[in-house]
Amino acid sequence: MRYLLFGAMLAALNWTCKPATMMRDEQAPKPASALKLVWSDEFDYKGLPDSTHWGYDLGDGCPNVCGWGNNELQYYTRSLNNARAENGKLIVEARREKMGGKDYSSARLVSKFKGDWTYGRMAIRAKLPKGKGVWPAIWMLPTDWKYGGWPASGEIDIMEFVGYMPDSLFGSIHTKSYNHAIGTQSTKGVYLTDLSTAFHEYAIDWFPDRINFLLDGNVFHTFKNNGKGPDAWPFDQRFHLILNMAVGGNWGGKMGVDTGIWPQRMEVDYVRVYQF
Repeated sequence: MRYLLFGAMLAALNWTCKPATMMRDEQAPKPASALKLVWSDEFDYKGLPDSTHWGYDLGDGCPNVCGWGNNELQYYTRSLNNARAENGKLIVEARREKMGGKDYSSARLVSKFKGDWTYGRMAIRAKLPKGKGVWPAIWMLPTDWKYGGWPASGEIDIMEFVGYMPDSLFGSIHTKSYNHAIGTQSTKGVYLTDLSTAFHEYAIDWFPDRINFLLDGNVFHTFKNNGKGPDAWPFDQRFHLILNMAVGGNWGGKMGVDTGIWPQRMEVDYVRVYQF
């Protein structure tokens, strides 16, 4: 049930992403060459995403029953039109077409039960879509929901982007104690002008005591374990990756949806998971 109220919260706080200088954490990130690669997809094949790595969330989220979805306009499929590997890239594409009672189709890929981890570096190199109404995300949810439903078991948003703020990306966490519904979420925005024209690496370094958010190898946000238990830090359990492209919704559609821009795609060059 990601970001059910986030658009309203941003409007109420008049919060926007300001130009930001990259900040390095007290422990500089290790180079990838010093880490152990334990899982990856380089998309060096053609066709549907590798089924040994990826499954799908399908449908519209039926938020009152299934517990996810944010009043978005897309219907998630497993069609090649919406998710495919081609020319060494994963294409996650939203299209303007009638599907499942919705006006758009798209894809939401999940590594659940095919790639689940506790701690490590998750690094995804991607180029983002553009236009009013796009809402792509690279994020993580708990596999086992040990501490209860959202947000008690946590959420890690490695990268989120909404098309009406084309020069801003966001990294966030959500827990029972720190989430947007009560105004305590931990979020940081970064200003960058080429998000839809160039590839960038979006990553986290996830340790038992903190999660560092990285853009192209530089830390721009840190969330620390304050030692107050799972309400504040549920990140001692296994999580899985999600790659999706939403259309409209509570945050992505806050300024409307341009019906003339589709199809739009998020292109992913690689997904790599390392252990320290």
